[in-house]
Amino acid sequence: MPTFDVVSEVDMQEVRNAVDQANREASTRFDFKGTDSLIELHETELVLTSSTDDRLRALYQVLQEKMVKREVSLKSFDAGKIEEATKGTARQRIAIQAGISSDHAKKINRFIKDLNLKGVSSQTQGDQLRVTGKKRDDLQAAIAALKAEDFGIPLQFNNFRD
Repeated sequence: MPTFDVVSEVDMQEVRNAVDQANREASTRFDFKGTDSLIELHETELVLTSSTDDRLRALYQVLQEKMVKREVSLKSFDAGKIEEATKGTARQRIAIQAGISSDHAKKINRFIKDLNLKGVSSQTQGDQLRVTGKKRDDLQAAIAALKAEDFGIPLQFNNFRD
């Protein structure tokens, strides 16, 4: 019976490269001189710091450009509010979302069920979904429909087996 997995993953190496490139650009650009703008990468979040809110927004924009160039989906990031940090500086935390949460899994399961494809079913397995079907064509139609729909998270399809 053909199956495939629906996952939501973030390539942390590409995120690390994008953060390094954005930090390098912030250290050399004229409009960032003397602002102490910096992006720190932690396990599950990014922390942006700068001297003012405007410089912080510009730094976030530079980071987004680098992420797009490295083909990292911006849907994977949940930007928090800009907050006051020490000595009048500004800080923003950006959470990295990997995996499919139970709410998103329910939405995707409901969406697949509403497609009314004969013999296609899905089930949640941890932070991913397994979709099974009787025919390969039905599963490919399900993948096409999932790609067309926006669930607010990046979706990848792997482990396709006949």
